[in-house]
Order: sequence, then structure tokens, then C-alpha cells
Amino acid sequence: MFSVKRAGPAKVSASELVSVSLKTLIDLARPAAGLNLKHSAIRAGQSGGYLSRFKGRGMEFEEARGYQPGDDIRSIDWRVTARTGETHTKVFREERERPVFISVDNRPAMHFATRGVFKSVLAAKLAGLLAWAAQHHGDRIGGQLFTEVVCRELKPQNGKHAVLRFLNAITSQEDLNRADPSVITLEHALSRLMHHARPGSLVYIISDFRGVNDQVENHLAKLSRHCEVVLIFVYDSLESHLPEKGRYRFIASDVAGLSGTGAATGDRRDVVIDTGDRQRLLKYHQHFAQRLQQLEQIAKKMGLAFIQCSTTDDPIQRLR
Repeated sequence: MFSVKRAGPAKVSASELVSVSLKTLIDLARPAAGLNLKHSAIRAGQSGGYLSRFKGRGMEFEEARGYQPGDDIRSIDWRVTARTGETHTKVFREERERPVFISVDNRPAMHFATRGVFKSVLAAKLAGLLAWAAQHHGDRIGGQLFTEVVCRELKPQNGKHAVLRFLNAITSQEDLNRADPSVITLEHALSRLMHHARPGSLVYIISDFRGVNDQVENHLAKLSRHCEVVLIFVYDSLESHLPEKGRYRFIASDVAGLSGTGAATGDRRDVVIDTGDRQRLLKYHQHFAQRLQQLEQIAKKMGLAFIQCSTTDDPIQRLR
């Protein structure tokens, strides 16, 4: 966790910057009413531009019946056709309530900011807004919350009580200190997500996406085949761009958040960064740019919606 030692005119309490209360998330119900949960997904590279992949409610298979003139040939059930010798068409029915599944990253690197609020606070507010918006649209709300030691899923349910259950899980500290011999990575969380988000779901993944690798990309590819997926990348301005020419002192309890600075994880202490080292500064900027480019390429290749949100951004405006 970091904070820059500088004086400022803001009178916001420290607790509001580093943690989020249940009341704060409940109060997001009204502004969330204006969100429509429709996003632009990035087309494949050869297509260019943007394309909306959100088609409303999910569709559930109901039956296979004999082909009738006017049926879409793309809906032909080839297995049944081959078995019976007669052309059959798949019939789908519209789901009354679409499952909305929100995955929230709460690993140590999310507890960090130099401006605005902690990434973890921003992620919680984004999740709260999306949950309330889904409830306003009559959708079912479920989610996944994961730290470095705990990964918990909530089955989608409808109604206000489902939102409150989800928000309470975000703000609750229970089970966070439960011993676990394994460290939960982004890869592990997405592997579980694939088994809990049912086909036709609208899936949001809110994270700083540390630990993206080939397996993470494979999990996203499999998830996107049956679900509408939105990646929300949260970051602090210091992660994207260090100030030039100067020595800056930070208060750190987990300096792993300053990846690329040469600092090592340790107890709470001051960390001094000399940005006059041009080589280190360039390496640091390239590290962030490569992670951002990797996420954009994944979204583009799979046709996923991709949203960037800084710790100083208004989450309501970013979602709009």
C-alpha cells in the first residue's frame, strides 16, 4: 500500500481512500440506475473498429424439432439430423433473467494508490455499480471474490437481497485470514470462474490483471465462447508513468506494487525512487505498456469488451 507524502487541499479521510463501507456500496443504487450494461467489444484485427456483442438476454436450448421453411440454417442440429436422417432445427427460448457474474480481484497489489482511492476500493465501487445496474434490469446477480488465499463464488440470484449479499461479501473480512497452503493466482481464479459462470452469462472481471499468462488467455477464450465477457482494468497513475527527474519518497507496506523499480517486498517502510535513472524509468514504463498491450490484444482477438479505469476516475462515468 502506498501514499505519496505531499500536502493537498482535499479533506477526504484516509479510511475512505483505503477501504469501502457497505453503506457506500448501498448508496450506489441510485446512480447505477442510469447504466445499461451494454458495452462495445473490440472486433478481431482484420475487421477493425468496434462491435457490440451484447444481444440482450441469454438463450437457452429447449428442443430439437423438424426443419420448417424459414428456419435459420445456422440453427440446424446436425447430430439429430444425422441420427434420424431428417433435418432438425434447434429451438431456443429466451431467458427471463440473465445471470450477471462479477469477479473482483482483492489480492495485495490491489491495495495500492498514489492518487485517488486504492485500486481495491475502485474495484468494489465498480462491482457495486454493476450489481445494482443488473438488479435494475431484472437480471440475476452472482460473483466471485478472490484474495491471495481465498476464492469464493456466489451463485446468481435475483432481487435486492442478492445485491446486498454480494456487497456484504465484498466488505466482509471473514475467511480472508484463513490459512491456505496454496497462493491463489489470476489463473486459478479464472479456472474456477469457468465452472461457475453458466452459458449466456454476462461476466465482468475487475482486476489489475497481474499474472496474465498463456493459461489465463486460454481460460478467457473458453469463457468467451459461451458468455459475454467484459475486462475492467484498474490501475494507478504511478503504475503507468513515473514522474521524471526527481527523488520521490513513498510509504509502502507492500512495495511489490512498484513493479520494475527494483524495490523488494517487505514490512512497512519508506521507499525512495530516483527517476533520474533513465534506463530504469524506461524499463518501468515499458513494463506497464506491455501489460496493457497484452490485455488489449487479448480483448481484440476474442472480441471482448475492455474498459480502463484509473484510481482517479469516476467509476460511474467510466462505465457509461
